[in-house]
Amino acid sequence: MDKINKIDIFVDFNIKVTMGINGLTNDLQKITAPTMADIVEVRLIEFLKKKAFKAGDALPKEMEMAEALGVSRNVVREGLSRLKMLGLIESRKKRGMVFVNPDILGSFEKILDPLIIDDATIKDIFELRLVLEMGLGKLLFQNKTEKDVADLEKIAKDQDLEDDSFRIKHEIDFHGKLYEITANDTLKRFQKMLLPIFGYVTSLEGKPTRGKTSHLDLVEILKNGTLEEFNKGMEEHLQPHFDRIKKF
Repeated sequence: MDKINKIDIFVDFNIKVTMGINGLTNDLQKITAPTMADIVEVRLIEFLKKKAFKAGDALPKEMEMAEALGVSRNVVREGLSRLKMLGLIESRKKRGMVFVNPDILGSFEKILDPLIIDDATIKDIFELRLVLEMGLGKLLFQNKTEKDVADLEKIAKDQDLEDDSFRIKHEIDFHGKLYEITANDTLKRFQKMLLPIFGYVTSLEGKPTRGKTSHLDLVEILKNGTLEEFNKGMEEHLQPHFDRIKKF
């Protein structure tokens, strides 16, 4: 075999091997070992749970934790910063790091914006909002007062007097009042977070469509009807939203 043929065969072999490796690289993801900060974060959370920390309890000093974990103080500091981002701890003057009641919705509030969320996530969140409202009935009947119902009725009547340009505002006002009546602070806060998503999805609708059961119908059921009737009415009221989200 002459020298040129040997070179051609060698080059061809190396190309095939390289292509094979590149193909495997695409198909097999490299194993990435967790960093020391990742491990410290997990260890610290385990420590907080094991010791049953309560709000206000102070964490050990950074140097003490570094020695116990066998890592540098900088690594511990990075792990602590992650817990701060999660809302699990905060720095207090003269006390250092203390455990606090986790702000479970804090991170969502910062990023729940239709301008930075993809369409699939917007659809999922909007569906979550619909499912939540389908289940409000029990809390509404349990906590409603005459004043609550009167306020809700006023919102519904005002809506009937306005044209469709105010539709989104009145939808927000009416459903926001429903969340308020539940007396559940987490639900109320979550509803406020969902407002940009609700407004965005609703704004995509061309001709406004109304459910079989109106806001005034829901108020009437809340005044004189049963929980079962209200749940059915809410399902009928939200049906156009369910229909719309299918096309999203």
